[in-house]
Amino acid sequence: EVQLVESGGGLVQAGGSLRLSCAASGFSFDDYAIGWFRQAPGKEREWISCISVSDGSTAYLDSVKDRFTTSSDNAKNTVYLQMDSLKPEDTSVYYCAADTFGYCRDGVLYGPALYHHWGQGTQVTVSS
Repeated sequence: EVQLVESGGGLVQAGGSLRLSCAASGFSFDDYAIGWFRQAPGKEREWISCISVSDGSTAYLDSVKDRFTTSSDNAKNTVYLQMDSLKPEDTSVYYCAADTFGYCRDGVLYGPALYHHWGQGTQVTVSS
């Protein structure tokens, strides 16, 4: 069974940093792309980043590309999202998800539709 577990969320002041983790199990880690999403109350689930585990290539939503960095530790089957210079508008529940295609696809165009394995989410709250 494919399982993804997010951790690392919390409360931080504007301008601060958090590192989220996505621990994967139950599948061949190198065969997947891992996406990051967020969903705030009353809003659609929004794609923000992706990493191809096999080659390390990444993609980002324009509004976070200068502040967020995703990476993988293949030996630990874990993907990270380093979030710097956080803003109140980053407040959301953050999710990781797996795409069996194995390479990042257009998250702005497709949103969550291509991802069929999801973690349960971790809350990030940024205060002003």
